[in-house]
Amino acid sequence: MKPDLPKPARLTALRLERFEDEGDLHALAEAAIAAILDGGGFGWVKPPKAALLEQYFRGVLLVPERELIVGRMDGVIYGAAQLHRPSRNNEAQSHSAYIMHHFVAPYARGFGLARLIIQRAEDQARHAGYHVLNLDVRETQTAAIALYEQMGFLRWGTHPGYARVKGRIVQGYFYYKMLQT
Repeated sequence: MKPDLPKPARLTALRLERFEDEGDLHALAEAAIAAILDGGGFGWVKPPKAALLEQYFRGVLLVPERELIVGRMDGVIYGAAQLHRPSRNNEAQSHSAYIMHHFVAPYARGFGLARLIIQRAEDQARHAGYHVLNLDVRETQTAAIALYEQMGFLRWGTHPGYARVKGRIVQGYFYYKMLQT
C-alpha cells in the first residue's frame, strides 16, 4: 500500500497527558474516523461524529487505569493506542497490562508509526513493572496481526464469535508478550 502522505521527517510516539490544543484533538478524531472507515476501529464499525470521538478521547485521559499513547508524524497525530492497566482490585492480574484501541489512519500507514506506538506502549508497560502485555484483534486486520507477530506477540487463542462487522461474524485472535520473567 502506497502512503498518501510525503515521507515524514520525524516520527514520535508518546504518552499524552493532556491535549495541548484543539488541533491535536481534531487530528486524533479524524485519524480514528479514517481508521474505522477502513475497517479498523476499536469496537466501532461505523464512525461516530467527530464531536463524540473528541469527547471520548478527553474522557480516556481521565481514567486512571488508561494511558493514551499517540503517534505523530512531523508533529501531527495520526494514530494511537491505549495501555490499560488492571483495576486495583484485580490482584490476580496485577502483573499484566493490555494494549487496546490501536489504530493508525490509513493515509498515514507505511511509515512505521503503528510499530512505534506499540513499542512505546510496551516500553511504558515494562517501565511500570508489568510482566505480560496482552492484546486482541479481529481476524480481518491482517496488517495489524502481521505487525504484532513480528514484534514477538504470541497468539494463544481464537474466539469464533468475536465481532460482528457488516452483518458478518468474524473471529478474534488473542495475543500476549512476556516483558519480564
